[in-house]
Amino acid sequence: MTDTAKQRHAWVDVAKGLSIILVVMMHSTYGVGEATERVGFMHYVLGFATPFRMPEFFLVSGLFLSAVITRPWRNFTDRRVVHYLYFYALWAVILIAFKHLIVERDPGGTLALMASAIYEPYSILWFIYALAVYGLIAKVLHQLRVPHVAVLIVAAAASIAPVATPVSIVNYVAEYFVYFYAGYALAPAIFKLAEWIKAHPALAIAGLAAWALANGALVFSPGHSVTFGTVTSGVAHIPGANFVMAMAGATAICSASVLLARLATMDWLRWVGAHSIVIYLSFVIPMGSFRTVLLRLVPDIDAGIASLACLIVAVVCPLILYWIISRIGFGKFLFERPAWAHLPGAPGSRWGTPRPAPVPAE
Repeated sequence: MTDTAKQRHAWVDVAKGLSIILVVMMHSTYGVGEATERVGFMHYVLGFATPFRMPEFFLVSGLFLSAVITRPWRNFTDRRVVHYLYFYALWAVILIAFKHLIVERDPGGTLALMASAIYEPYSILWFIYALAVYGLIAKVLHQLRVPHVAVLIVAAAASIAPVATPVSIVNYVAEYFVYFYAGYALAPAIFKLAEWIKAHPALAIAGLAAWALANGALVFSPGHSVTFGTVTSGVAHIPGANFVMAMAGATAICSASVLLARLATMDWLRWVGAHSIVIYLSFVIPMGSFRTVLLRLVPDIDAGIASLACLIVAVVCPLILYWIISRIGFGKFLFERPAWAHLPGAPGSRWGTPRPAPVPAE
């Protein structure tokens, strides 16, 4: 994008920053809760965000899909499929080796998990795997010229339906693809909304306040459940309620991001969002290590404070690692795809342009 376009869409990076914080918050909070079997105030913050936490991530991920979906298959696959699969494969090996080989000292289990990670998305990296699959599905639908409305209706129905199969990626497609596709299909409307919010900030703030009250009331309505390992909305049993709350929440986070992007004090959040892939990939090891040490040193610490501390460490440590790598120049392959990991002929590939097939002699 041009500098003007980057400035115009700075709010997208803010939304990505909020997204990664929400994702890490879930793992930090549930991790502490399961380790201590206690509920803290962060469980309630997480409960408020539960309806829209992952939907917002996928919606934002689909916003700029239209910029690449018309490209030839090779270039599109390199940018939207191979790109994510490279980071998935690399970090699946790192995380599996760290947890199951180094910590648990289970060589057999390590090899088995590395093999199964090919078809069964590993742990927290499932959403990186899912982004590759979502991009591929969207490209096929584009090639077949399936109308956006038809895709959104079918995808929404799949999200609302209780789809549960033995294949995790099928379940993830059923539950979350609609939000990724909505980000792609509804991008023009979302960017128009962003422009309207910039022109009417007072009305936008009033609307966000009303949404926050409604979202909180629905999440914590009678029947809700907050335990150390799960948070269930009070309206979760109503078909379609979670879907409506997810779309409303994702839209609200985008709207709030537009307002926050105007504040100089929020530049740090925009920077975090622009480098969110660094945190997404590497927050697990510092988070888990810090939690283990913290709970051993202060076993009676409040679960909410411990969760917040783990969240901060899990966000900051990857950024410190990224800064160190940037200074020493070694290790960039952890967060930047090297030239050898591109398809031949794709932009940035070290392999050059594939030779055309020879023309048979007449």
